[in-house]
Amino acid sequence: MNNYRVPQVKNPTHTKFFGVAPNGEESVLHVLKNGNGCELAVSNYGATVTSLKMINNRNQKVDVVLGFDSLENYIDSFNLPSSPYFGAAVGRFAGRINQGQFVLNGQKINLAKNNGNHHLHGGETGLSRVFWQVKAINYHQNPSITLQYISKSTEDFFPGELAVEVTYTLTENNEFKVSFFAKSTQDTVINLTHHAYFNLAGHAKNITNQKVSVSAQSILETTADLIPTGKFISLENHPFDFSTPKDCPISIDTTFVLDSTEAACLSCEETNLKMTVYTNQPAVHIYVGGNCFNQIPGKENANYHAKSGICFETQNFPDAPNHPHFPTAILKKDAIYTNETLFKFENLDGGFLNRQGKDLMAMSNRIPYSSK
Repeated sequence: MNNYRVPQVKNPTHTKFFGVAPNGEESVLHVLKNGNGCELAVSNYGATVTSLKMINNRNQKVDVVLGFDSLENYIDSFNLPSSPYFGAAVGRFAGRINQGQFVLNGQKINLAKNNGNHHLHGGETGLSRVFWQVKAINYHQNPSITLQYISKSTEDFFPGELAVEVTYTLTENNEFKVSFFAKSTQDTVINLTHHAYFNLAGHAKNITNQKVSVSAQSILETTADLIPTGKFISLENHPFDFSTPKDCPISIDTTFVLDSTEAACLSCEETNLKMTVYTNQPAVHIYVGGNCFNQIPGKENANYHAKSGICFETQNFPDAPNHPHFPTAILKKDAIYTNETLFKFENLDGGFLNRQGKDLMAMSNRIPYSSK
């Protein structure tokens, strides 16, 4: 990955060179800024959010997501003992599929086994390791960027050509909105998510002194390989009962069955920041991690470890194609898949540092999934 050359960028105020892949494809960072001074940076590699800067209680910008300073490090991170997928769009199927197999329309589909004996996060390539095309950018009020990727039929062994779009919006009310849309030429399965690791104290800090709450009464039971058994575990008297705020767990890799569109909340007294997660998805998979095993430095030479950040992966249930009583993961030919999540940032007292505002996102109406 030597001999980088700087590509032509159309707007140097909002774009900067980010690297060249071994196949010669170039990456440019697109930087969006709202009227309050908050910033969002997005790479076309993996439709990856590389930074998200919010304003703390000292009126300073805090980068609240983990990431790397170069394209090379993002590419190399997939060779780590456990790939972090920092800030990436994940699919075609986020989470695990048991034995990399499922049956669709009577036909057995065999996927790549890239997580022991199981399929994880779309396979060996997925949506996280490809270059997306920038379809539209708005640098003005409520700035946004839309990226598109066409996944060919049988790519990663999934049926159907899948056209995927993701739009990232940074609203004037300090909200980060993620909107996925997809359409397939054949019946297929789909489960997309955004894989940011959040830390409200700053990307180089420890996550464990922050508080977490989750709107769920049950989680999925899983095997030792984290494959859902099809059963549910009540959170009553359970260590993962986050119905009221608790310290962030030091180890968690668990799918929560959501009760409402207000899925979860993360708060940090050190910076006086609070992040509330809203989604139209039936679950949020929560994972604490970010370990780069002292092999790749994080942004600003940060040393990311197993307690560096927390993911709120809003999605369908993992292994849904193999459990008929789970919410369906089937996307019919020419039907439209949508997945909307909003991360709302504010002070712990509920206000904004620079201006007051309200949630701009009209969440899709859905009946929360019940395991009862």
